[in-house]
Amino acid sequence: MSNMLTQLDRVLRMRIQEGDAESSYVASLHHKGLNKILEKIGEEATELVIAAKDAEGQDADSDAHRALIGETADLWFHSLVMLAHLGTDSREVLDELGRRFGLSGLEEKAARPQS
Repeated sequence: MSNMLTQLDRVLRMRIQEGDAESSYVASLHHKGLNKILEKIGEEATELVIAAKDAEGQDADSDAHRALIGETADLWFHSLVMLAHLGTDSREVLDELGRRFGLSGLEEKAARPQS
C-alpha cells in the first residue's frame, strides 16, 4: 500500500514542479492555491459522508459500495495534493499513524497538546 502512496507522492511533486496548469489537474489546483485545494477537500469529504450513508447495509458489489470506495479515493487524493502543495507527503502521515499504532485512541487523544 505505501508503495502506491510513494508513487502518488512522486507524481504529485512532479506535477506541482513541472506541470502545466492548462493540462494537469494537480498543477491547476496548485496554481489556484491552498484555499481551492481545501475547498475540494471539503467537497470530497461531504460526498464521502453521503456515500457512506448510502452504502450502509449494501453488498460489496453494489453501486453504493463502489461509490463509497470512489469517494474515499477522491478524498485521499485531494488530501495528498494538499500535502504536496504544503511541501510534505504521505510518508509523514504514515509515520504519525505508525507512532499511534498500538495506542488506545482515547490515550492518544488525551496525550495531544491542548489548543
